[in-house]
Amino acid sequence: MDADPARQDRITALSLIGVEPEAAQSLQAYLIQEPGRFLQTDDTNATVISQTLADAYGVKLGDTLKVPSVNGIETLTVVGILPPRTVPGNEEVLVTLAQAQTMTGQAGQINTIEVALTSLDETLRGETITAIESALGSDYQIGAVQSGSEMFASLKLAQAAFNMFGVLALFMGGFIIFNTFRTVVAERRRDIGMLRALGAKGSTITGMILMEGLLQGLIGSGVGLLLGYLFGAGIVVLIQQPINQFIRLTMGKPVVSPTLVVASVLLGVGITVLSGLIPARNASRITPMDALRPSVAEVEYKRRAGAGFIAGLVMIGIAILALATGNMGFISLGGLLFLLGLILVAPALLRPIAFVFGRLTAWLYARQGTGDLAQGNLTRQPSRVTITASATMIGLAIVVALGGMSTSLSGMMGSLLHKSLGSDYLFIPPSVSVWNSDMGSGSDFTNRLQAIKGVGDISSLRFSGSMVNGQAVSLLGINPETYPKVSGLDFKQGDESAYTALANGRAMIVNGAFLMTIPVKVGDTVELATPNGPQTYTIVAIASDLLNAKVVTGFISQANLAADFGRTDDVFIQLNLKPGVQLADVDAQIKAVAVDYPQFTVIAGKGYIDQMLQLLKAVFAGMYFMLAFLAFPSLIAMVNTLTISVLERTREIGMIRAVGGTRKQVRRMVVAEALLLASVGTAFGILSGMYLGYVIVKALGALFPMTYSFPLSGILAGIAIGLIFGALAAVIPARQAARLQVVEALRYE
Repeated sequence: MDADPARQDRITALSLIGVEPEAAQSLQAYLIQEPGRFLQTDDTNATVISQTLADAYGVKLGDTLKVPSVNGIETLTVVGILPPRTVPGNEEVLVTLAQAQTMTGQAGQINTIEVALTSLDETLRGETITAIESALGSDYQIGAVQSGSEMFASLKLAQAAFNMFGVLALFMGGFIIFNTFRTVVAERRRDIGMLRALGAKGSTITGMILMEGLLQGLIGSGVGLLLGYLFGAGIVVLIQQPINQFIRLTMGKPVVSPTLVVASVLLGVGITVLSGLIPARNASRITPMDALRPSVAEVEYKRRAGAGFIAGLVMIGIAILALATGNMGFISLGGLLFLLGLILVAPALLRPIAFVFGRLTAWLYARQGTGDLAQGNLTRQPSRVTITASATMIGLAIVVALGGMSTSLSGMMGSLLHKSLGSDYLFIPPSVSVWNSDMGSGSDFTNRLQAIKGVGDISSLRFSGSMVNGQAVSLLGINPETYPKVSGLDFKQGDESAYTALANGRAMIVNGAFLMTIPVKVGDTVELATPNGPQTYTIVAIASDLLNAKVVTGFISQANLAADFGRTDDVFIQLNLKPGVQLADVDAQIKAVAVDYPQFTVIAGKGYIDQMLQLLKAVFAGMYFMLAFLAFPSLIAMVNTLTISVLERTREIGMIRAVGGTRKQVRRMVVAEALLLASVGTAFGILSGMYLGYVIVKALGALFPMTYSFPLSGILAGIAIGLIFGALAAVIPARQAARLQVVEALRYE
């Protein structure tokens, strides 16, 4: 509006509203400031705006306001000013219905009808609404109109992805809390035995520990809600600029509903209490004699390596078979079974894995003996070590899985970007993908561009919304002849012969999001809701471009879009230069023509691709940052395990010191044990991460033409994170063990 790209826009969007003046005033009160007036039926090039919009651009009653239209810049005279809007940012420009139809190139068309019901009788009002619905049929939406409903499928997919991360976070958090309670019970084993000897019942011990879990759950949930809100607010700040740049949406502060608060507290407290239930039950069974009796690792090892090992192998086998089916539902279930299977087989595999890594540790600490001691300490409590390794496994599995996804996605994105958006010039509207909020341009714009010497092929996208089986669908009109020369679709089923089918009848190419929402296949027919009644289209191929991959989209010919939907305005334009012509030769002429159509941003194709790649890198970096929150708790789990290990071996450590062991050797022993523990979790994490990565890529393959790439970067990152976490986890326990006094350690009970 201010023709200054460097200045921050006070107004982020203008909505052009065409009204029938008399009818509009009978439905709504328009408080026009004196001496202005409201619109009249015979007004042309007249507008009514808010005081907020008038102040933003320094206009007053009688001044003119320049607004983009399909025919270029339209100059409107301000005949009335409304009171300031309470929430500035998205402003309305009111014109007559005929003026709006001219400015949008949709002569004789309307898209919204407002109805006032005069009767207060609920029965009569219900009958009236039913009669309206019956008269209009199922192709019309009755009630509040939701702009951008074609984006809902994309938002639901993103929400499902975040929910998956949330489930994994809760899953790992449950393991850590479980291990923490086991640590608490082990530390107080003798105290619990004393309480039992004094007459405390098992239910009393259980209730005592669960009450501790309840209090911890309430405190943790409260802190988590606060940190979650701050984290969400930080994400909004970080993504506001890219969202505003590509979709022209202004995001407010995170919305925290009472339902979300209650659900979060119930989950936080519930997971904490449930995770502490098994340790609490085990604590209630401790007798005074049990408290004095040491644990027998060999018996526990054999028990864990029995039925659980077989069950784990069966689960892993089922997960591998699920991959062969190609069914996404089975593969997703297989991912869960694979994780559970690894957890069940871990106790049996712990000793051989610890032996292998123990040899490496022994070589690292040559002639110190700490590697053998660390290996023996680790295998004494296979159950506890398995729980800790499982928490590490989940955290690192996500890192490796994301590495596989990002490696596969980045390669696909680069290829698709160059194929879809690799033209010499792009004319980009304010909002990409949410096309219904964009003001397009008429054929005069492309004709003027085509007349420039040196300009070659030009292709454009045209938009119309529609419905299929009650589902909102974005329809993009393409010219089947010129579109493949300038841009292109990536075909999943079918090939470029589908363009010919588009030109010869009511045919449609659909994307992966369309198939996920509407169960159809190539060769099927669907009924599209049009302003002239339903029309039947045949699906001839499955393909997608980058901009519309996540939105339920169908591609039809521009001729059919004009005939069935009355849309002839271009919302996205691509242009190639003739061979041998340089950008510098025509740049000034192209931008001079584009000045009359300020709704488009003119950019060289390579520049836009670079922008998109930078945005993708930022998105991936944000995802890795978010996953750090899932990997970090595994560090806490290792600290817990090492701490209790040191406590259980207090007298043993005292004996090592008594026979000549130095503080440095004791520290090395604990560090070696931590590295062994991290190595076990890392080994399982890499295995499960590769499976999860394949599942994620397979799921995204429904939207994008993706193939799984070996996640070497993710594996290297997982190994580095695992070993670093192991070393960090050993700092406090190693310091604690090294500082034990020999006499006090030998007297420890």
